[in-house]
Parts: sequence; C-alpha cells; structure tokens
Amino acid sequence: MPSKDNVIIFDTTLRDGEQSPGFSMTIDEKLTLARQLARLKVDVIEAGFPQASPGDFEAVSKIAKTVKGPTIAGLARAIAGDIDRCAEAVKPAKKKRIHTFVGTSPEHMKYQMKKTSSQVLRMAVTAVKRARGYVKDVEFSAMDASRTDLKFLYEILEAAIAEGATTVNIPDTVGYAIPAEFGEMIASIKENVPNIGKAIISVHCHDDLGMAVSNSIEAVRCGARQIECAVNGIGERAGNASLEEVVMAIRTRKDYMKVGTRINTKEIYKTSQLLISITGVPVQPNKAIVGENAFAHESGIHQDGVLKKRTTFEIMTTASIGAKKSKLVLGKHSGRHAFSKRLKELGYKLKQEALDKAFGKFKILADKKKEIFDEDLQSIVGEEISTASGEKVFELVHLQTSSGTNTVPTATVSLKKGDKVTTDSSIGDGPVDATYRAIERITGIKGKLMSYNIRSVTLGKDAMGEVTLRARIGNEMYVGKGSSTDVIEASAKAWLTAINRKAGER
Repeated sequence: MPSKDNVIIFDTTLRDGEQSPGFSMTIDEKLTLARQLARLKVDVIEAGFPQASPGDFEAVSKIAKTVKGPTIAGLARAIAGDIDRCAEAVKPAKKKRIHTFVGTSPEHMKYQMKKTSSQVLRMAVTAVKRARGYVKDVEFSAMDASRTDLKFLYEILEAAIAEGATTVNIPDTVGYAIPAEFGEMIASIKENVPNIGKAIISVHCHDDLGMAVSNSIEAVRCGARQIECAVNGIGERAGNASLEEVVMAIRTRKDYMKVGTRINTKEIYKTSQLLISITGVPVQPNKAIVGENAFAHESGIHQDGVLKKRTTFEIMTTASIGAKKSKLVLGKHSGRHAFSKRLKELGYKLKQEALDKAFGKFKILADKKKEIFDEDLQSIVGEEISTASGEKVFELVHLQTSSGTNTVPTATVSLKKGDKVTTDSSIGDGPVDATYRAIERITGIKGKLMSYNIRSVTLGKDAMGEVTLRARIGNEMYVGKGSSTDVIEASAKAWLTAINRKAGER
C-alpha cells in the first residue's frame, strides 16, 4: 500500500493513447517510449492490450523483459482468454499487473454487452479471481463508472476487492463527469464500500468535455491515490488526462493538494518531444506545460513583469520540466561516441545498424547546417525507429525534380533494391506528386495519399523539414515519415517508408 501522501502515476500512453487514431506505434517505437517513461519514473506503464493483436502481445512482452523500474501492466477484458494472454505477456516483468475491466453502466450492460447486472457481477468476480491466480497485483475497472448506478458500483467494487483486486479503477470513460460530482462519487465509494481500505482507488478520466485533468485532481483531493493518464493527453476521442498537467498541478499546488508524486519532472519535456517525434503529431502551441507558448510572453505588460521578477507571470520554470533550451554542441567533427551518448540522453537506444545509418545522416546534415539541435537528432532517429520493425526493401539513391511557372512538374528517382538500382521519371501536379508517381512506377506499389503534414523541426533557413503522411495501400493504412533540409526529399522518404512497410509484408 503506498503512502497516503503519494499519488501513483499510471501511464496509459502505450495502450489507450496508442489505440487512438493517428497514434499507432511499431514495437520498437513503443519500447523506446517505454524506456523514457521509466526515466520519467512513472509508477506503472500500461504497455498494451495483449489479446488485441500479435504485435501488441510482443510489445508488452518485450517491455516486460527489458524495461526496469515501473510496474508493467497489460489490459484484459473480463474474459478467460484475455487474462491468460495478458498473464503470459507480463510474466517476464519483475513487477507485473493484470488490469481487467467490464462495463457497469446501464448503457454498456444493456446495449453493448447485452447482460444483466448479476451476470456482469459474476464476470468481474471470475475475472479478478483468475487474474489473481497469475499475479499478486490485480486492477479491476468498472468501465463507464461515472454513469453507473452507485449501489451497483459499490457492490461490484466490494466483490472485486474480496477476490483480491489490489486497485479499483473508477473511469469516467466518456468524459461525462463534472469535477464536484466526480469528487463526491470518490468520497461516497470510500464511505460505502466496506473493504475499500484493502485497495487503492484509481481514476481514469477522458477529456470529452475538457475536464479530464480537473476531474482527476478533484478525485485525488477526495481520496483517490492513482491517476491514469497519458503523455500529451493522447487517447480515445478527445484524449485522456494529460500526464504532464496532473503531475505539475500536484507539484505546483502541493500547498493545496498535500500530496506528491515520484515523477522526475525534469524528464517531462523530453518525454513529450519523444512522443511527438515518434508519432509525428505535435501539440498545439498553447498546450499547458509542454506547448511552444507555455513559457512565451508577447504582451508588453507581461514582458515587463517577467523581466522584473519571473514569478509575476510564471508559476513554473522551464528547468522544472527539463525544457531549458540549449544548443547541442555537435558538428561535422564530432565522433560516433559523442553522437551515441547524446542519443541515449534523449531517450533513444538503437541497434548498431540503425545507429550507423543515423550517424551517417547526422554527418550529412552537419555539413549542411551551422547549428545542430536536439530536435534535428530526434527527427533523424525517428526515421530509423519508424522503419526498424520491417525490412527496408527500397532505398532512395537519387532524386531530381523540376517545377515552376508554366512548367510541367517532373521528377526523376533512383531506388536501390538489393544490389540493383532502378531509375524512372514521371510528371505530376507538383514536384511531390511527380516524385510519388515515379516511386510507384519503380516499386509497382500504388497508394492513395490520405493525409500529409510538414513541419519545421528547428528555426532558421537551414531548418530540417519533417513530413508525416498516411497512405492507403490496398485495404490497409500505412504511416510514413521522413526528414531532410529539402522538403521534397523529406516527402520522398516519408512515402518510401510507407511503401517499404507494405513491401516488407509481401
């Protein structure tokens, strides 16, 4: 049982966050992020849903084998097969947890599950008992608890604890609750569940009404001692409670909250940036804690106040979340050892082949740029991670494009497959379209571009451009990512990443 003065931070970035649209990750990407979450010192990493797919099972198993420190949890429905599979996946972990759940609201029981409350109660009891046969640490979630009849909620929580549940989770699954109301629910559970003292009360709040963090904080004030959250607030629909926001709220307002966390807050910004690099999905500039403008001041009054005394308009420091900007002293004369060491500091652990390729790209970039930043390295390495799980069937050797006013855009591309280099040309609506068509002619793999995003990784005329796209190839969706100081080359690399994933499957 944890100290009453300490809140357990349960990170679900790799499970609830990763299963949301646009945030899917490869096994190696999940492992990279899990290692960084361990450096962040989260208490629990929910590594995935082992029964969902062979890939999810492998990711949970790999994380359980290699990531030390946090408890490694897997999610399982209240179904025997799910629990058995989850137990197998988390087995290698020194500290392991099975997290099982069942819907308890009238909406879920009647329309989704088509079961009575007595049937659902039996499912919960059976599931917890089976999970407890594998591990000592079992979490039970009453899905859609915020819309569940309170008497039934008390009953099912009491039964789950009686069967050995060590944590009982109260999810606001659809983001329906209001803070005062949600806090009252937590307080009522403490008062009306006779054996609640044998378990930790957890909360898992969604942000459909923009109150996930507020509901989580209020729940802690009323007795909850675990918050389930995700980096950058990612998750189903509008997302989960944001890890960085709940942690910094507790830290900054400890005078009011009277509790703390084990989180190493100086790793917060780095973790946020790593997730952005892996998924290619940035946070909005005004995002609390980690947004670009979180510590920026444009108003003259604000600037004047901050210059006189920082605390006039800032309640946190950039250093407290590890966001202090410093130039990376790496250039064309830097060696492999310094390069590798800096990558490890940024949270990356690459296999030798991927490290060699990343180092080669770094050397090329160092010749083009006057200044190399951490963001440049994250972009370079992001490409290697995104293709690490599959074979790199085609490799870009040469690209030349021409376009302009009253000129038909043309691209000539050379790709290497094995020892053979093939060159072809095509026209298109623009240089990027022409490049994609030329790649299709060489590979024989055609796809439809569903989304295309480009962002500047750093500042300046020589900034790296990073392209993230989604392409439909056949009936499947593939994510591609590429970076270069030349945005056309970055676009070609991104398209080729998606093509390679499809080719690797073949």
